[in-house]
Amino acid sequence: MKENVFDVLMYLFEHYFHDTVEVDPNRAEIENDLLGAGFTELQIRKALDWIDALAEHRELPIVGDQTPATRVFTAAELVRIDTEGRGFLLFLEQTGILTPSNREMVIDRLMALDDGDIDLDKLKWVVLMVLFSRPGEEEACAWMENLLFESAHPLAH
Repeated sequence: MKENVFDVLMYLFEHYFHDTVEVDPNRAEIENDLLGAGFTELQIRKALDWIDALAEHRELPIVGDQTPATRVFTAAELVRIDTEGRGFLLFLEQTGILTPSNREMVIDRLMALDDGDIDLDKLKWVVLMVLFSRPGEEEACAWMENLLFESAHPLAH
């Protein structure tokens, strides 16, 4: 089984963050649980560092979210985030799901994944994780969650 940071993040999101459980396990318990689930120490450390960086971004002041601006992607971002992904980010921002600050946090967290190219599903999950971590983004988070699970189970018309 090839584990990567994203697999560890998905496991953590599904088992610890997504369900609003009253229990608040400590880091050692989480690490032991992840080791028991078959993840490597290196991937666990990278995933927990990724989450720590997300938490640090959460504390930063939000600046300039009301000013419309065009986002120019760096060469490295263009390599990792394909046209479909960049278009989806633009769509989320234009519909008010992502603020410019949240968009930047999503891009930062996408680039921090060391798992190669970023497909649309991975991008959607990272958007959901970022929105879930941000206070006051409950409506946008619910919208993203519906989008993720709706696309996984399309409805017949």
